Amino acid sequence: MRSIAGWLVGLTVAAGLVAPAAPIAVAATPPQASASVTLSAAGPQPGTFTGRGFDTCTAPSQAAMDAWRASSPYGAIGIYISGASRSCAQPNLTATWVANQTSNGWRLIPIELGYQAPCGTRTPKMSADPTTARSQGVSAANSAANAAQALGIGSASTIYNDIEQYPSNTSCRAAVLSFLSGWVEQLHARGYLAGMYSSGSSGIKDVCDAYGNPAYTRLDQIWIAWWNGVADTDAGSYCADAYYANHQRLHQYAGDVTETWGGVTMNIDRNYLDVAVAQTPPQQWTATIDNSTADGFTASIAWGTSTYSGQRFGTDYRFANPLSSSDVAWYRSTIPATGSYEISVWYPADAGYNNQTPYLVATTTGNRSVAVNQRINGGRWVSIGVFTLAAGTGNKVGVSRWTAGTGIVVADAVRITRV
Repeated sequence: MRSIAGWLVGLTVAAGLVAPAAPIAVAATPPQASASVTLSAAGPQPGTFTGRGFDTCTAPSQAAMDAWRASSPYGAIGIYISGASRSCAQPNLTATWVANQTSNGWRLIPIELGYQAPCGTRTPKMSADPTTARSQGVSAANSAANAAQALGIGSASTIYNDIEQYPSNTSCRAAVLSFLSGWVEQLHARGYLAGMYSSGSSGIKDVCDAYGNPAYTRLDQIWIAWWNGVADTDAGSYCADAYYANHQRLHQYAGDVTETWGGVTMNIDRNYLDVAVAQTPPQQWTATIDNSTADGFTASIAWGTSTYSGQRFGTDYRFANPLSSSDVAWYRSTIPATGSYEISVWYPADAGYNNQTPYLVATTTGNRSVAVNQRINGGRWVSIGVFTLAAGTGNKVGVSRWTAGTGIVVADAVRITRV
């Protein structure tokens, strides 16, 4: 991805430059900037699009964009809308600029360049602690969504988190995947789709290797940095063809190249896109309730508070000794409509925790109990099944102390997702 680049106005076409064999059709006359524009993008970005695009460090001027729209093979452009790791100023990037480009037929690829892998060299770095990294992913999603809204880039657009190449290892991978889980879930909550840009050998390989792992929330699209010179969406050995196969890929196939079109020269990265998007994010409704969520958690004074385990969700979690009577810690939520919902639970694991912790789910036909071994699979989302929940506000999931197992019972966080 571009870290230092700019655009230059040139007088001649770069020597030796050969246009790709299948250029994007453009009007014979360069489109002119509208004198009066509505300050919003024309539909989701990049939306449904197959073809070539480019990215460059600074959003180009209107004159440069018009020149390239009329004569280049490109139909999409990557723009850095947010993030503390951006290297270039964005004097041209305004809501007016966004509206002008999309009205002229450009597709935009919004990019957040912020938190980087804890084992990488670029800053700022996300935390190596998966729980903290996850919360940073949520913060990054909010920042990116706010920036997109300010620019008029609306709901159902995809925002791509740029995590530059890093030397992946087990702990670093866990942090990155946890960060991206927070990123995906919060962008969905804000009405956006979630993508990721990264090197094929690091970030892309890590997310593809975890494609079916229920501990992490899957991205909507991936942007593969693999400079093999081939304008397609193949990822080679970095990602199986069966993953992200439904118009969910972008491929940066060449980088740091200089091209001239319509007398305007820019230093760019070349990309090929095959993306499609529905009008709403695929995860239509989800709610995450932590033990510290205001008005979302209740427990008796017998439940203590602990920060002992680094596998916790949020700042702390609750615990209690087993008891042969009902003393349930309840998670409260507002269910939007009666229907099927997947319940996932998060807890720290420890050899001293309970091996048969009873989770209660308040279904339309009464409470259902599911026993979970809290000595294993900690620090991740663990699905306990799909249940029919009634619409409305109330106690939906609980953790009971009445168990046949041994060890401390833990109540940390639950996630409810409509399926």
